[in-house]
Amino acid sequence: MEISITGPRIFYTIHTGIPILGDFNITETLVVSWIVMIIITGLCIFLTRDLKVENISKRQAVAESLVEILEKFVSDNTGGKPQFAKMVPFIGALFATSLISNLISLTGLRSPTADLSTEAAWAIVVFIMITAEKIKSAGLGGYFKGFTEPIFVMTPFNILSELATPIGMACRHFGNILSGIVINGLIYAALALLSSKLLGLLPGLLGEWLSHVPILSVGVPAILSVYFDWFTGFMQAFIFCILTLQYINNASES
Repeated sequence: MEISITGPRIFYTIHTGIPILGDFNITETLVVSWIVMIIITGLCIFLTRDLKVENISKRQAVAESLVEILEKFVSDNTGGKPQFAKMVPFIGALFATSLISNLISLTGLRSPTADLSTEAAWAIVVFIMITAEKIKSAGLGGYFKGFTEPIFVMTPFNILSELATPIGMACRHFGNILSGIVINGLIYAALALLSSKLLGLLPGLLGEWLSHVPILSVGVPAILSVYFDWFTGFMQAFIFCILTLQYINNASES
């Protein structure tokens, strides 16, 4: 069943709950990704407005500290090469997007990083940057010649190794975030079932009523989310950015 809305070609599919704009599906991942971008844009505007040279505000001090941390992070992971200073804005945007996407699940929204298409898009962008750096370093002929080294027979394996870079980056990030969501969901469901069984042993209407209240599910999942959401979310964003810098740095030396 579909309901059409006057104006642009917009439909809403009842059984899937996915809005469709023409032939373009507006999924939950896409909507939450927009929310993440709005949050990041709002934070950037908040931190960078009314910048001063002297008597800076605490807000500006935080912004400058973040920039200094990012500059040091990029420098430490690229051997201090000055040509990679231009990577600071990209790495900052990548880290912020990854981190907020990972943590937004705490609000009840589905994390965009729990959808493989999100990490795949990031990995493709990084792969293009790695390839561009290799071509810049060795030239187009040298880049293709590298697939035949050390011997021509290794060409198929070298091509597979090249393609494995974006696939590995995407799957590593996706797998860790999705596994955290699944484990949290299983723990919540198991505690709810245990609560129902234990409280159902109480006599009379009290036991019947309390058996429908997942008391044991309160608190424990929230404590576990400190690891599965906060710690894992931060670490996955951190690792993805480190791998990005190291792959690009290695590409410049090829």
